[in-house]
Amino acid sequence: MASHGFWSLGGDNTGANTGSQSPSTPRAWCQAAAQKFSGGIGSKLCALLNVGEVEKPADPTAKQPPQTEAAGTCSCNKSCNCTKGAVVFSDLYSTDLLPAMDGDTKTMTFLQEVVDILLAYIVESFDRDTKVIDFHYPNELLQMNNWELQEEPATLDDILISCRATLKYAIKTAHPSRLADIHCQHQHVHLRGGSRLVLLEYVSLKKMREIIGWPDGRGDGIFSPGGAISNMYAMLLARFKMFPEVKEKGMSSVPRLVAFTSEHSHFSIKKGAAALGIGTESVICIKADESGKMIPADLERRILEAKQKGFVPFFVSATAGTTVYGAFDPLIAISDICKKYNIWMHVDGAWGGSLLMSRRHRWKLDGVERANSVTWNPHKMMSVPLQCSALLVREEGLMQNCNQMHACYLFQQDKHYDLSYDTGDKALQCGRHVDIFKLWLMWRAKGTIGFEAQIDKCLELSEYLYNKIKDREGYEMVFDGKPQHTNVCFWYLPPGIRYMEDKEERKKHLHKVAPVIKARMMEYGTTMVSYQPQGDKVNFFRMVISNPAATFEDIDFLIEEIERLGQDL
Repeated sequence: MASHGFWSLGGDNTGANTGSQSPSTPRAWCQAAAQKFSGGIGSKLCALLNVGEVEKPADPTAKQPPQTEAAGTCSCNKSCNCTKGAVVFSDLYSTDLLPAMDGDTKTMTFLQEVVDILLAYIVESFDRDTKVIDFHYPNELLQMNNWELQEEPATLDDILISCRATLKYAIKTAHPSRLADIHCQHQHVHLRGGSRLVLLEYVSLKKMREIIGWPDGRGDGIFSPGGAISNMYAMLLARFKMFPEVKEKGMSSVPRLVAFTSEHSHFSIKKGAAALGIGTESVICIKADESGKMIPADLERRILEAKQKGFVPFFVSATAGTTVYGAFDPLIAISDICKKYNIWMHVDGAWGGSLLMSRRHRWKLDGVERANSVTWNPHKMMSVPLQCSALLVREEGLMQNCNQMHACYLFQQDKHYDLSYDTGDKALQCGRHVDIFKLWLMWRAKGTIGFEAQIDKCLELSEYLYNKIKDREGYEMVFDGKPQHTNVCFWYLPPGIRYMEDKEERKKHLHKVAPVIKARMMEYGTTMVSYQPQGDKVNFFRMVISNPAATFEDIDFLIEEIERLGQDL
């Protein structure tokens, strides 16, 4: 059967008069599109979309030989000035792309290749002669390909191959013959399910558990819409572990539960308690020291107080990298207390969990391997695009038992493949966004050592900022000592308030400085930093460095800009 393309709903239009091209015809549309794309992409799109002119693509997973065109030429079907043929991706790595010096041409050419892959996939998705899914059993895919995450980075050529392979084995959600689901993704690239994407989740979560320190990476995990949801998952599992009957009988079947977290912890711990019906008043905030770390002695004292009142302590959330100070709670001491009183220990490492990838800094999370669950957000220090948050759980099978509803109309038990790869019923959501591919692809491109170098650089920049301003006139640090994360918290005191003798008046004026400077930064568009109060401390700047493109010169500029914008205050 000849393909109708995606321009018609049925009838064969090969006999149409191609001499007069209305805007709705493929050829006219392509000509308009070609004018908007550079580097020959428009011409390729035109060739692909012209009905009857497209040849079936070769195996998309096959490794493409290096381009042989002379420099300054490419395979575009028209005269162009692109340098596509001059770039050999088998010799390049992600570090050769922007923000690398002279990386602009390589970056543009690489992205053109990616767009070409996506355009070819879109066209193929609407071709009724192609398969809706190129199905392989999960164990076959594991044997056919190496999906594992390596220490060393892959070449850009390998990354392009991975993109093609992912689309090859993904379900073509826009295919006219995909009539299985009650949702539809039409005329755009949408990754959905399929054995390959489940395998990518499997290998990535296992690798993350190995890095945490759980033997052989055993355990469980899931990607969620963000750290707040990951933390709520952890609280949900802790409650189910202690009182499994709550799943069917509700909170009336269990005693008064209480959870514990640092006074510097993220608000999501209380929000999760509210959502689960435990209540925000059942979250007891533990005192933190001057640098923002939870005080273990106060934790134990409050646990004993709760038990004396007849409450049941069920959950302790330690923080690895608090939002404001970037503090790391003492995990070993906290885990000893949790073990002593048989309480679930969760580590909210949404911000600081990525330091586990740095041999220089992972000591700050010593004891994390003793946790029952860990939240880790690659969309923070690892620079993976939003959203990408993982909850890692030490006990395998607990998440499935806690959340599954045995909906036989979706999760059939007589499917023809290994049901252990059918992970849908262990999530609270029914439909989930495909968050794994961007993390897996970045990990392949950078390698573990690439992420380590990126994290080490950001921490080096934060230490540079700290050393520049700690003794500089007009600056005061919010707390003593070098920051543990990239959070650098400080006040800038303009000349007009540096020598005020009235402390309350000085404090009142200082509270207004950071908001005004921040507003001026935004108006000028030169730089951006954050500010906030904390406890009894008035507004201060919180400089957070997570952008690996930043340099020492950018830090110097930040200091100069703060002083320029605040000198008249």
